[in-house]
Amino acid sequence: MAISRLWRNCLPFVGIMILVAVVLSLMFYALLWKAGNLADLPNLRIGFYNFCLWKEDIGSLECYNFPELEVLGVPQVGLALARLGVYGALVFTVFVPLPLLLAQYNRDKGEWHLAMGFLAASSVLLAGGLSLFLSFVWKWLRLSFLGPGFLALCLAQALLIILLVATVMFPPQDKKNENQWETC
Repeated sequence: MAISRLWRNCLPFVGIMILVAVVLSLMFYALLWKAGNLADLPNLRIGFYNFCLWKEDIGSLECYNFPELEVLGVPQVGLALARLGVYGALVFTVFVPLPLLLAQYNRDKGEWHLAMGFLAASSVLLAGGLSLFLSFVWKWLRLSFLGPGFLALCLAQALLIILLVATVMFPPQDKKNENQWETC
């Protein structure tokens, strides 16, 4: 009886923490392991820090930096805002587990709301940064060109929304009896 009550109280929290770990893994994979490259093909490499197009006359990829990128139609401020969005989402997501753990241990709704705020900020920043970046580079991309980094960021975005809903639906329980062992 006590074990089933323990699992019933702990299961949503454990699920939330697993989802946070999955989101962090996806974001680290896409933004650090794949270096933010959304398309990484032999004839095209487009990412938050790489913009390389195939040049027929030299027979290889030619990478562009900022005077050339602005001529191509990629504004420097827009790219900086897109980078700020996606990498800022990673930073906010890194700060989610600690307030969740503290809220679960202390049964504090304020710490839980802080974690929800971090999740909401991460979700908005990731969606905004990714869509802003894609709006600048879409003329060189096709859906089939987008690679695993893009897929990981899209999955992370979906899971951030699910996490936000889960944290709203399953807040920590109030303290009932300090002598009873019912917490996770």
